Amino acid sequence: MARAVLAAAGIGCATVAFAIGIGDSAPAFVLPTASGESVALEKLKGRVVYVDFWASWCGPCRRSFPWMNEMQQKYGPRGFTVVGVNVDKRRPDAERFLTQTPAAFTIVYDAAGATPETYAVKAMPSSYLIDAAGKVVVTESGFRDEQKAVLEERIRALLPQK
Repeated sequence: MARAVLAAAGIGCATVAFAIGIGDSAPAFVLPTASGESVALEKLKGRVVYVDFWASWCGPCRRSFPWMNEMQQKYGPRGFTVVGVNVDKRRPDAERFLTQTPAAFTIVYDAAGATPETYAVKAMPSSYLIDAAGKVVVTESGFRDEQKAVLEERIRALLPQK
């Protein structure tokens, strides 16, 4: 609990030595979109959220975007939100990636790298499935096609039944 409070407050981010794990509260963040609007994880409470950290130079990220687009389209109306957190230092690199690999979900930017540091991200992409109460239920490092069905089942299980 103390780890999550410190992480959410941004205290000690430069020396975070733990990974966010299953059952932990997802660390809060407020990050801008390309249009300058702010996206706050706290405001998404009550929804199932898939936070994906990505970069323009990440090969597996190109494979994960179509899957995330599909999940957003399929489950968005039922209370699911994908938030892609770009960590490129240069926004034009991210924009070039998005021109080639469009996103049909929310993209936010963290060139300073504070959010991936708070989440102790070690690889691109890294993703966190967060339940409606704000708890992490799945963590993934990398993107593997063979895990898509398992992840989709976890998403479906967390959403309200039709």
